[in-house]
Amino acid sequence: MMSKRCKYALKAMVRLARNYNQGFLPTSVIAVEENIPKKFLEQILLELKRAKLVNSKQGTAGGYYLLKSPDEVSLADLYRIFDGPIALTPCVSLNFYEPCTDCVDEESCYLRNELINVREKTRKSMMEATLTAFMRKK
Repeated sequence: MMSKRCKYALKAMVRLARNYNQGFLPTSVIAVEENIPKKFLEQILLELKRAKLVNSKQGTAGGYYLLKSPDEVSLADLYRIFDGPIALTPCVSLNFYEPCTDCVDEESCYLRNELINVREKTRKSMMEATLTAFMRKK
């Protein structure tokens, strides 16, 4: 299940994507328009800035803006930042791999192959769900 933090990050990023190439968007505007608590949004935007997905400019005419095109940012990117691996178990994770403590041999594990299939289908869907795709849906 997607955390509230990740959902708010997605909402903020879609809002920034709608403003892409139109200047800076103040945190207060995003918070009001997307119904996100401002303090919580500020923390989320700082994490997105550390991940180099957004940047900001201070001052009265400042705010946040996307560093990448809306086509280049996917739900998978955001999910990994805020909720961690897409895989259901660590032994099938691409980015957060860990061997299972209860498996004697991964090659003969009867769960692993199907969990890899689930991971790949989920990952593919999440990669295709770009900010642009969310902007098309109303």
